[in-house]
Amino acid sequence: MRERSKRTGILAYVLVDYITAVFSWATFFTLRKLFIDQYPLSDFSAFLNDKNFIQGIILIPIGWLLLYYLTGTYTNIYLKSRASETTKTFFISIIGSMILFFTVLIDDQVKGYRDYYESVGILLFIHYVFTIVARLLLLNGAKQRMQKGVVNFPTLLIGGNKRAIEVHNEINGKGKSQGYHFIGFIDTNGNGNGLSDHLPKLGRLQNLEEIIHGHKVEQVIVAIESSEHHQLKEMLNQLADRNVIIKIVPDMYDIISGSVRMNHLLGASFIEIYPQLMSKWQYIFKRIIDVVVSLLVLIVLWPLFLFVAIKVKLSSPGPVVYSQERIGLHGKPFSIYKFRSMYVGAETNGPQLSSNEDPRITAWGKVMRKWRLDELPQFLNVLKGEMSIVGPRPERKYYIEKIIEQTTDYKHLHRVQPGITSLGMVKFGYAENLNQMISRMKYDLLYIENMSLMLDLRVLLYTLRTILQGRGK
Repeated sequence: MRERSKRTGILAYVLVDYITAVFSWATFFTLRKLFIDQYPLSDFSAFLNDKNFIQGIILIPIGWLLLYYLTGTYTNIYLKSRASETTKTFFISIIGSMILFFTVLIDDQVKGYRDYYESVGILLFIHYVFTIVARLLLLNGAKQRMQKGVVNFPTLLIGGNKRAIEVHNEINGKGKSQGYHFIGFIDTNGNGNGLSDHLPKLGRLQNLEEIIHGHKVEQVIVAIESSEHHQLKEMLNQLADRNVIIKIVPDMYDIISGSVRMNHLLGASFIEIYPQLMSKWQYIFKRIIDVVVSLLVLIVLWPLFLFVAIKVKLSSPGPVVYSQERIGLHGKPFSIYKFRSMYVGAETNGPQLSSNEDPRITAWGKVMRKWRLDELPQFLNVLKGEMSIVGPRPERKYYIEKIIEQTTDYKHLHRVQPGITSLGMVKFGYAENLNQMISRMKYDLLYIENMSLMLDLRVLLYTLRTILQGRGK
């Protein structure tokens, strides 16, 4: 799909949310003054000049937009499900209404607690109804644009035999477009002559990553024969760190075992593998927790930040905080922040992993690592959306390439945001060589396949125990 269409859709969503937030607050304020505070209609113009009304019109919609952004609302609207968006909007409306209650409404002069409950209920109802009606209208328009073929997604078809031909013909034979725009196919066995009559052959399975990058592929449909299923692991490993939606044409066994879910009644049935590994509501709360905890750490622990910074400055010449390029979500590089624990020029001879008795580490650096104080600046990375509090530890490209030479399974770690702490850190600890990095990776893969808020909580509790016992490094 063209980036311009994607950006236009997101901007339209933001604009609609802003307008509905303005009207929601105006309607709520009016109803509250008339029916709860019982303002007479003759004084209607007076409360419109109320500073709380004016400030609310300006600031509250911005607050809603920020909440929507932090909870991942502003993604590609053409991939949104109207049913899931209805549910997601409801839960976010509850969160936003409670925030407004504790920041704005709780200071109001009221006759009793019942007025508080009524205010929150009215605010929630008005905001949710206004927002979801406007969003559904926008999503309906987006679906119509997609069905007319105005908007589509560059789609790669993997396979060249009977099954791939059937999928291609089934999708293209529909009266309404489902958003697929086939840019070509990859032949898995050299027998793709039938499909080459319809689509250009782009290469072999070995070229999969280059083809996806070069053609800006957004969806991949795997339509291989049952006899070729041994190639699935290699395909999924190559696709693991790519931000693409993977759809696999199922066998009869997959259908009987319940692996297949139909998202479109009249569309082709696939086993869908999305980049997201948790349910949407869990992702929302995970991000909210990340932001709230990071803000609390940065605000409440600023004296500790200052103390550590002074100690670093006094320990040896050089910067207090240093940044280093790491590889994050979907293989994208970012700059990770740390309090400097080594002498300047520690890696003059190239990348080196540290060990317990590493002479490159300063005396204060050893203390910081023991209590993991050097990781504190990474809460800034969390706020920026580059990291999460819990997730696989990010590595440098140099070491990732070394690991992938031995196992391509590492690419699966790029399906999630890297974290300040991880299951690998809890169960294994710091790695001092390549073999240990691979051993730790197994725990991070286990985390990814079992991601949940409860698992995050357990990892955090174990991490806290490790820090309190001074066993960071």
